[in-house]
Amino acid sequence: MADDLLAQRRAKLDRLREQGIDPFPHSFEGVEPIADVRAAHAGLEPGAETESRHRLGGRLHARRGQGGMAFLDLDDRSGRIQLQAKRDLLGEERMDLLLELDLGDIVGIDGVAFMSRRGELTVRVEDFTVLAKSLRPPPDKHHGLADVETRYRRRELDLIANEEARELFVARAKIISAVRRYLDDNGFVEVETPVLQPLYGGALATPFTTHFNALDQTMYLRIATELYLKRCIVGGLERVYELGKDFRNEGLSPKHNPEFTMVEWYEAYSDYNDQMRRLEEVVHAAAQAVGYGGEVDLTPPWRRVTLRDAIREEAGIDVLAHRDRDALVAEIRSRGLELPDLDERTWPQLVDDLLSKFVEPKLQSPTFICDYPVELSPFAKTHRSEEGLVERFEAFVFGMEISNAFTELNDPDDQRARFEAQVRYGDSGDEEAQPYDEVYVQALEQGMPPTGGLGLGIDRLTMALTGKRTIREVVLFPAMRDTD
Repeated sequence: MADDLLAQRRAKLDRLREQGIDPFPHSFEGVEPIADVRAAHAGLEPGAETESRHRLGGRLHARRGQGGMAFLDLDDRSGRIQLQAKRDLLGEERMDLLLELDLGDIVGIDGVAFMSRRGELTVRVEDFTVLAKSLRPPPDKHHGLADVETRYRRRELDLIANEEARELFVARAKIISAVRRYLDDNGFVEVETPVLQPLYGGALATPFTTHFNALDQTMYLRIATELYLKRCIVGGLERVYELGKDFRNEGLSPKHNPEFTMVEWYEAYSDYNDQMRRLEEVVHAAAQAVGYGGEVDLTPPWRRVTLRDAIREEAGIDVLAHRDRDALVAEIRSRGLELPDLDERTWPQLVDDLLSKFVEPKLQSPTFICDYPVELSPFAKTHRSEEGLVERFEAFVFGMEISNAFTELNDPDDQRARFEAQVRYGDSGDEEAQPYDEVYVQALEQGMPPTGGLGLGIDRLTMALTGKRTIREVVLFPAMRDTD
C-alpha cells in the first residue's frame, strides 16, 4: 500500500513536468506569515469581504469539496488558514491542477481575504504556484504523529504533524534569546572557545575521544567551557559567557543526552551569592519570554539549604560526620539504604549518589543546594567560614538539577593541589575524575580576580518552562539507538 502511494505521487510529479511546471522552483518572494494575515483582519465580521490581497506559502493540510468550489487548509510555522478555490475564478485547467495536488505539497497562494459566514478567516485563491512536490504522504492528519520513537527519530514529521512540537521549539528559541539578552544587557561579553580540546576539563565527566590526524594527537570534545572562560577572566574580560554545545560520554536518561546545550558565565568581583541572584533573574526573564504559567512558583527568592542538611533530612545521614569512604559505606549499610556499587564508589561519588537518589527527586520547587564538600568540587573556592567545604551551589526544580555554580577558586597553589587530588581519584578508578591541567594553573598564576561562575543547562531549563519531563522532547534531534 505504501509503495502504491509513493508511485502515485511520483506519477503526479511526472505529469507536472509534462505540463511544463517546475515542481521545485527556486523562490517565491513576498510571502507573509499566516499569523500576520490573521492579525491584520482580527475583528472582521462574519460574511465580510475585503480587497486585501495576500501572498502565502505553506503546506497543504486538508481539502474539502471537489466540484465548483473547494476548501483547503494551509499551514506555515505561524499557524493555519483556510483557502477557498472556485472553478469560475481559477478556470477549469487551474482548478483541476489544484485539486490534483496532494496533502503535504508545498504551495504558494495569491488571494483576497474575507470572513466566511461561519466566522472563519479565509483567503480566496486567485492564483497558486507549486513550490515543492511532496513525494511521501504526511502523517495522518486526524491522529497526528503519536509514535514516540518516530517523533524523536524523524523530528521533521513531528513538526509537520504536531503544532505543539513547532510551538515547543519556538519557545526554546525564545528562552535562549532571553538568556542572551539578559547577559548582554548586564555587560557580559559572548565569546567562543574550542569545542575540540587537547585536554578536557571543567566538570566531572567522561569525554568523547577522537584523533587529530594532522597533529597525530588525541583530542576531546569539550565537557564544559569553564577553564577557557576563566582564562578569559584572567585576560581582563571581566564578564564573559558562552552558550553552546557540550558533550559527555554518558548514558541516556530522561535528563541526559550526550550532546547538550549549556550557557556558562563568569563575573569578576562576585561570588556564589551574587550568582544565585543572577540565576533567579535569568530564569524569571526566560519564564516571561515564554509566558510560563506552571504549577511551580519560580518567583525569587528561592529556598536555600546546605547539602549536609538536605541529605540529613532525606536520608538520615550526616555525610560530614563520616568523612572517609569506609565509614560512609558502613553508615549507608546500617540504615538499609540501597545504592549501586557501594564497594567500588569513592567518597565523593557516594555523597553525590545520596544527593541524586534521596534528595533531588523531592526538589520540585526551585531550591539552591549549597556548600559542598571540597572533594566534590575541584574548581570551587574554599568556604570562608566552614572548614572542608567550598562555596558551591546547585539549583534544582521539578526534581532535576538545572544549574551549578561556584565562588571560583583563584589560588593557583590550591588549584594545583585539587588537581593532584583528582588524579588520585582517577587512579582509584573514578573515570570521571578531572585530569591535571598545568596550562590552566599557569593562567591562574597570572592572577585571576575574585570571580563567581555559573553553568545553566538550556535543555533542562526548557523542560522546566514547558512542562516536559524528558530531555528528548526539547532536543530537536536527540541521540537514539541505531535501528539495526
